Amino acid sequence: MQLAEFNALPAPEAAEIVAVWAAVPAWVDTLVAARPYTRVDGLAQTARDAATAWTRADLDAALAHHPRIGERPTTTGAEAAASRSEQASMTDAAADITARIAAGNAAYEERFGRVFLIRAAGRSPAEMLSELERRLGNDDETEASEALDQLAQIALLRLRTTVTDDERTAET
Repeated sequence: MQLAEFNALPAPEAAEIVAVWAAVPAWVDTLVAARPYTRVDGLAQTARDAATAWTRADLDAALAHHPRIGERPTTTGAEAAASRSEQASMTDAAADITARIAAGNAAYEERFGRVFLIRAAGRSPAEMLSELERRLGNDDETEASEALDQLAQIALLRLRTTVTDDERTAET
């Protein structure tokens, strides 16, 4: 959708779109309330700046909507479609890597009490496995910080794949 369309949406509809990027209620409200934006870069900057205030409670709220790496979302809708697209590389993952990721997911959830989160887009299954194994060694504070950073990366990627500058704005 073009930025002008996003700007013109009624607030509840805009909030539904933004919640797909990251289901953090205060962040969603901030981005919707700051409309209209003149460029997608401005929207992205507002999103990035607002994400710096995210807490562990925000992370937990957002993770309630994220499937595990290597698992197909069981729901329908925009968020499930985004997750399927972002995790597309897992479709062709070798069986041993898939099994190790599943075991790593279980160990991660046992250790940290939440789903392992990583920006899957642009990463191979082996890269995601390597990151999962590395992050299992993090202390709780470091891991929460890394997970929040990954959530922000996912949100910004989704934002930029959803909203584009208006054709006339993009030319200037």
